[in-house]
Amino acid sequence: MIWLTWRQHRREALFTLITLGVLAGIMVPTGLAMHTKYTDLGLPACRAALGSASMITQTEAVANCESLGHQFQQQFGGLVFVAVLFVILPVLVGVFFGAPLVAREVEQGTHRLVWTQGVSRLHWGLVKFGLVGAITAVLAVGYALGVSWWFEPLVSASTGRLTYISFDVQGIVPIAYTLFALALGVFVGTYWNKVLPAMGIALVGFAVVRVAIEVLARPRYLPTQTLTFAPEGTQTPNPGSGDWVMSEGVRNAAGEMVLPDARIGPCPPGGCGSGGAGAGPGAYNWMEYQPGDRFWTFQGIETGIFVLLTAALVYFAVRRLRTIA
Repeated sequence: MIWLTWRQHRREALFTLITLGVLAGIMVPTGLAMHTKYTDLGLPACRAALGSASMITQTEAVANCESLGHQFQQQFGGLVFVAVLFVILPVLVGVFFGAPLVAREVEQGTHRLVWTQGVSRLHWGLVKFGLVGAITAVLAVGYALGVSWWFEPLVSASTGRLTYISFDVQGIVPIAYTLFALALGVFVGTYWNKVLPAMGIALVGFAVVRVAIEVLARPRYLPTQTLTFAPEGTQTPNPGSGDWVMSEGVRNAAGEMVLPDARIGPCPPGGCGSGGAGAGPGAYNWMEYQPGDRFWTFQGIETGIFVLLTAALVYFAVRRLRTIA
């Protein structure tokens, strides 16, 4: 049964290896170039000196570090669009591997031949799901490690690892996304015995779940924190903290938001002048955020969610096999 499953899916495995090889051909030279430039600019020491505190005293060193980050972003910031491709890759596993796994067998009627050769439906399903799932998991681990290494300089030089896209392609969540996509495709394929409709439904289902969790759940994994700081002070948000800013603005002395998505200061000794127009006396900067040091906590929470969803989908897919004619 294992040999048969391998024979059926070796073409997809070869195609995946070729695809990963092409990606490596893109990632390795660009990644080396980014890491080299990041080091040559002195950003590792600069970022380390900033520390991880959410607030820091505005100094010339801080301004210089931000300038170096902007310089790096000007040269390599466009590669963020390549990262969007990495966000999409997991769903392709569900569409092209998961959905046809059962749907193609049922559509072509080959499942009946196997089930009449002394192989039970449970055994057939577990072997197919297990072998394809194991290969997918190994490839996903390699993919996640490679993308994390490639994306690290871009993240360190910008807003941190908790923001959208940055979070999605780093750490361990890409592995969970990939396994979820595979399980979703398999599950859908047990209900729709036509390959193309199953592939389309798997694609839409993955997108809906990912967007819902990313937009509705992730910002609420843990309660947000808030910061307030005066425009006249020397304290400013730390650009190296990696904090995920959810909302910010300028509030007046009564606490009302008067300048959303804005920040005033640090002001000179004479005050902000027209720079704080509309804010009034006693105005202050306000920021709601998730601390950057919650990255691995959020990674663990989101990975757990997708692992549970994956397990549930596999369970219901195996149950569904019992009713397929």
